[in-house]
Amino acid sequence: MVLDAFRARLGSIIGGFDAAQSHRRMRGFRASRAHVNTLIAASGETITARARWLVRNNGYAANAVDAFANHVVGDGIKPSSKIADAAKKEALQKLWLAWTDEADAEGLTDFFGLQRRAAREVFLAGEVFLRIRTRRPEDGLTVPMQLQMLPSEMLPQDMTRVLPGAGSIRQGIEFDGIGRRVAYHFLRRHPGDMTDPGLAGETVRVPASEVIHILDPVEAGQLRGVSRFAAAVVKLFTLDLYDDAELERKKTAAMFAMFITSPAPETALDPAEDDLEVEPGQVVRLDPGENVTTPSTPDSGSTYEPFQYRTLLQIGAALGVPYGYLTGDTAKGNFSNTRIALVDFRRRISAFQHSVMVYQLCRAVWTRWMDMAVLAGAIDLPGYVTDRRTWLACDWLPTKWDWIDPAKDASAEILQIEAGLKSRTQAIAERGYDAEQVDREIAAERKREAELGLDFRRPGSPAQAAGGGAGPGDAERQRQDQQEEGNQDDVDEDREPRPAEEG
Repeated sequence: MVLDAFRARLGSIIGGFDAAQSHRRMRGFRASRAHVNTLIAASGETITARARWLVRNNGYAANAVDAFANHVVGDGIKPSSKIADAAKKEALQKLWLAWTDEADAEGLTDFFGLQRRAAREVFLAGEVFLRIRTRRPEDGLTVPMQLQMLPSEMLPQDMTRVLPGAGSIRQGIEFDGIGRRVAYHFLRRHPGDMTDPGLAGETVRVPASEVIHILDPVEAGQLRGVSRFAAAVVKLFTLDLYDDAELERKKTAAMFAMFITSPAPETALDPAEDDLEVEPGQVVRLDPGENVTTPSTPDSGSTYEPFQYRTLLQIGAALGVPYGYLTGDTAKGNFSNTRIALVDFRRRISAFQHSVMVYQLCRAVWTRWMDMAVLAGAIDLPGYVTDRRTWLACDWLPTKWDWIDPAKDASAEILQIEAGLKSRTQAIAERGYDAEQVDREIAAERKREAELGLDFRRPGSPAQAAGGGAGPGDAERQRQDQQEEGNQDDVDEDREPRPAEEG
């Protein structure tokens, strides 16, 4: 308190930064100086619970999560091994593809489905855990390894204590004396799952080598993740309440209610014999002195739509999701500004793909999977132990994003390749495919077409240019062209030269 008072007094004397002053405009702005780990330990579980509630009950929140996960993963972020031996590479890729169907320990999806679920959880809860489960050979798996997904709530935020020696547990994560993660203390059951009897509150210590912790830290030293909804929970919830109030007001306004008043009723305390009911087209005769009034309900006026739009823009900015993806409303923008928003959104997605999904999830799974595949004898990679880094070299290819006008983008890409601004390998990799595999498929198709006497290449396409390979009809077309050239030469020889005009 004394230090804070001294800082405030010093700031008021020196001045310079309005952001640090305590004058009239900033008097109510009291920012916490606590570290993000302290804030997450105190509020993380509440924020995650509210975010999950919003996704279950609010259409905008559910749409934002799906839009984020679909753009991050799409059909899957897929590996392309950089092994020089083509036969070994093809065998390794086939083995990986077969294992992806067995990757989920729950058997609900494949490895790429786990990627999508992980992206959803990181957006929703700020983090997610994948526990590596080693299986027995008799389990019959392609590679004896599976992945079990554990939500953020399975690692207790309040488990913090000092261990004997130099270690400690902070927010459920065990560290050694030099700050390395050595274990995670997971609950045996989800604290909110009442359908799982027993084991409530019990924890199990899992070595860090068996756990993949996926999170997108926003501050240095951050241990646990925080939901992307943290900056949008208040506005999403209050906007939902406002919409409910508007719906109730419209419902009330749609009801036809009447009040009958009389200046001097003869029997004011006696109930009416019959309630007055009005039907369409009915003519009602009232007693002398009685009149009918209807309640007036205020209309929302012209402010409802602009208010909704601006509030949803703020929510979209807080979530990092464009307005169109958040609301599904495509009438608010034209092609140009929609494309600008998509470019910015996809740059954010690309950064998340490479710094979080690939670095934390894909590379860790690939490394462990390769080790297990070699140890189990599922594939033979000579010298793997001594040259492990070379065998592990791999590129991860996200799904290509399609634009609104793919024909123009394809034409631009072809021009870039022909001008030497990019290679076919790069263009194919950007589409999420392996160039060598695509080339092998194209060669096999060309061979099959030649055997069947087919040619599906577009006339004048780069595939029919020099070096594109001869199709079944190329020889015949070349013979016809030579014959036409020969006929033209004969015509030129028979033609007599024209005499020069005299001057």
